Amino acid sequence: MSELERLIKRGEALLERVETLLPPASRPVDWQASIAFRWRKTSRRGFIQPVASLHRIRLSDLHGVDSQKALIEQNTRQFVEGRTANNALLTGARGTGKSSLVKAVLDKFHRQSLRLIEVEKHDLIDLPDIVDQVAGRPERFILFCDDLSFELSEAAGYKALKVVLDGSVAATSENLLIYATSNRRHLMPEYMQENLETKHLGEEIHPGETVEEKISLSERFGLWVSFYPFDQDAYLDIAGHWLRELGCSEAEIPKARQEALQWALLRGSRSGRVAWQFARDYAGRNAGDATARR
Repeated sequence: MSELERLIKRGEALLERVETLLPPASRPVDWQASIAFRWRKTSRRGFIQPVASLHRIRLSDLHGVDSQKALIEQNTRQFVEGRTANNALLTGARGTGKSSLVKAVLDKFHRQSLRLIEVEKHDLIDLPDIVDQVAGRPERFILFCDDLSFELSEAAGYKALKVVLDGSVAATSENLLIYATSNRRHLMPEYMQENLETKHLGEEIHPGETVEEKISLSERFGLWVSFYPFDQDAYLDIAGHWLRELGCSEAEIPKARQEALQWALLRGSRSGRVAWQFARDYAGRNAGDATARR
């Protein structure tokens, strides 16, 4: 083999190695495949992937949160009609319907070109890339961050979200809103030592810089919607609704009351999620009994 041939082979081998390090070509998004999408991340590149099997829920399925529904529904209606609307932060008790409400407005307004893109917390650093991909499209997009909170070590995602919410040198796309849910009002853990930074100037109290920084992110959401634990009557109403939806007769619902209360007691919660789980269990057991009797 000549020296030239050896150099060519070495060059080809080097190119093969370099190609493995390069990111793959970006995938075109099939916007017609679904009304909901996820931001997926390989080791080298992120992409928007259609959701094949969508969890559908209607606004009428959500009970005990009428005021919260009204706020989010009105804000979303303004958005899909091309009017001004706010990014929304839904906070409060777990299992009270925060993420379900976001899915429900997608179900209501998807015929008006509303689309949803779900982004995991650890991928928030890619928000500028997502915004670039949807800018200029005719659809209206909700960028959905579920169960959002940050630890002190997650500064990159925290800062990326702040930039998209408030804009940087470039304006945020007019066809995109951010809806986030969280159990924490200010999205970050709060520690006793931070209270020691508070200063007293005369009769005024000035929070320390750490507290101010944590509050500054949640303040960038124009709409705050709070959710609260359900009382017993609201919990039973939700359980009854799902029992009806799952095929139980009206006569069966009062009979299920005691079991529904015991189920909540064992779970230590009267949330909507617990009511849904009870209804699935009760309806499944009774359907099996009816089949056995036949």
